[in-house]
Amino acid sequence: MNTLKGTVKVVLDEQTFASGFNKREFVITTEDKFPQDMKFECVKDKVELVNALTVGDNVEVTFDVRGNEYNDKYYVNLVAWKADKVAGSPPAEPEE
Repeated sequence: MNTLKGTVKVVLDEQTFASGFNKREFVITTEDKFPQDMKFECVKDKVELVNALTVGDNVEVTFDVRGNEYNDKYYVNLVAWKADKVAGSPPAEPEE
């Protein structure tokens, strides 16, 4: 189990593929001495986690590291399965 804390920088639109597979990605800026932008993806039923996030939220993300090879190229993905808002997040704006 891996966790990172940071501030939500970007929330991307959901992607759905011909196979029926869907994912949604978001980026957080870490709270390290040298902050980094880290992109996470949520797949299948976990896409709903991203719907609750807005830019500026302070979050703690729990994730797995996944790697694969495709056409002799290697890829690493950070697959989030939990994203909890933490103290300091701005209040949610009421929906109209």
